[in-house]
Parts: sequence; C-alpha cells; structure tokens
Amino acid sequence: MNKRTLLENPISPSTLTRPIELYVFLDPLCGDCWSIQPLLRKLQVEYERYFTLRIALRSSLPTMNSKCTQKVEDALACERTHPTFPSIAVKAAEFQGKRAGFRFLSKMLEYSFLKSRDVTSFSVLVEIAQKVNLDVDEFIRDFPSKNVLRSLQVDLYMSKEMEVEQSPTFVFFNENIEDEGLKVSGLYGYEVYEQILEELLDAAIIPDLPPSLEDLFQRFDTLTTAEIADIYNLPERSAERELKKRLLQQHVERMTIEDITLWRKKQK
Repeated sequence: MNKRTLLENPISPSTLTRPIELYVFLDPLCGDCWSIQPLLRKLQVEYERYFTLRIALRSSLPTMNSKCTQKVEDALACERTHPTFPSIAVKAAEFQGKRAGFRFLSKMLEYSFLKSRDVTSFSVLVEIAQKVNLDVDEFIRDFPSKNVLRSLQVDLYMSKEMEVEQSPTFVFFNENIEDEGLKVSGLYGYEVYEQILEELLDAAIIPDLPPSLEDLFQRFDTLTTAEIADIYNLPERSAERELKKRLLQQHVERMTIEDITLWRKKQK
C-alpha cells in the first residue's frame, strides 16, 4: 500500500466525477466469485466516489452449448434448468436497475454457496427475484427476451475483447482513453486494489466513513459478521456484540447457515 499520508496531495472528491471505470468479470457459478463479494462491498463503501462499477458476466462455451433439461415428472416451464440461467437471470434483474442487479447477484450467490440451492433452476431464480423485491412478473417476462440475451452477449464480447480468461477478473480504466486497461486476474488482498486505485489516480485516496448499520443493510440485504467487522474496522467479537444488542432490540435478524452467521434488517 502506498504510504503517502492524506496530507500529501490527497485527491479531492469534489473536483472529479468518478474518474475510474472498474469492470469485474464474474461467473456466477465460480466459487471465488462468492469470496470476492465482501471485497467488492468494502471497495464500494470506502471508495465508490472514485470509480464506476460494472459487473460483466462470463460463461464457458461448453456451458453456453449445454442443452436445457427439464424434470420428466413436471412439464411446467418453471422447472427448467440450464447452466446459463444464473447469468441470464442477473441480466433480467438489471433491467429493473443497476442496484436491482447487484441485489439479485448477491442473493443468488448466497443461495448457491451458503444454502446449496440449485441456481440453475428457473423456479429458484424466480424465488430469489421475490426475495429481493423485484417486479417478479416483469422478471419472468424479461428472462427469455432478446434484449436480455443481447445484454449477456455484450458481456461475453467484452470478455473476449479484453482477453479475460478466468473469473474473477478486474479491469481498471482511467480517464485517458489512450491508456490500456489494467487487468488483474484472480483474487488478491484488499490492499492490492487500493494501491491500483492510487496508482491510476496518481494521488492518495481518502476512504469514506462507513454509513450507519441501518443504511448498510438498506444497501446490502444480508452481511456476515466478518464483513460487518471489516467494514467498521472492529474485532469480530466486538461487531457480534453490537449486532446482538440490535437483535435484542429487534432491529436485525440473525440466520445461521452451516458455520456462517448472516445478519439482515428485521423483516416486518
């Protein structure tokens, strides 16, 4: 991490409009893409005023060419499964807004990697759409539409053009259109991404203070104890103690899945 202090030419957020474009290429079925979520969230909380985040989805060609399967005992279309359905679903969710797409992707990763649900099933994807308060009828209409498929094809085209060969991959672009993007394949420590932002901006960066816990849960539906501790720079035990206070006050709810504790705003 660059050791310059904030007094040594810190960049002023009032003088710029998000000078960095950050593309993050993900395969929704990739295990590392679940691991990267806490890192991305912390980057958004601390440094989002410096960059615009764009999530791009990629699937392997064998996956794209897989046949759609259907349960023999159930002729309903909602029981269809296909390996590309998760990517298509995220794009359908994005048609209801960028944040809607983020919420859907986050919940889908939770379903897949914590709850071991089959997110290649259309019926499960519809359930997720309900959980994140999408317009479900619109989601179902958009899912098979040419516009959604075209949006996914754009992501796949960008993946090819930027020579992205694995998930996750970060590609950073600065304001100078003459410069090539900086590609970082794989998963690294948080400090690496901070350093890249500083190098691209050629100035020290100032992290924003985290929002209130209530505002954090407005933005991110569920968070682990470890995520909350990291965002607020607290020991995990201290974070858990504060969350338990709010649990007793019925401000939050706790869910335990295997050995992971998830917290969310109290549902009415």
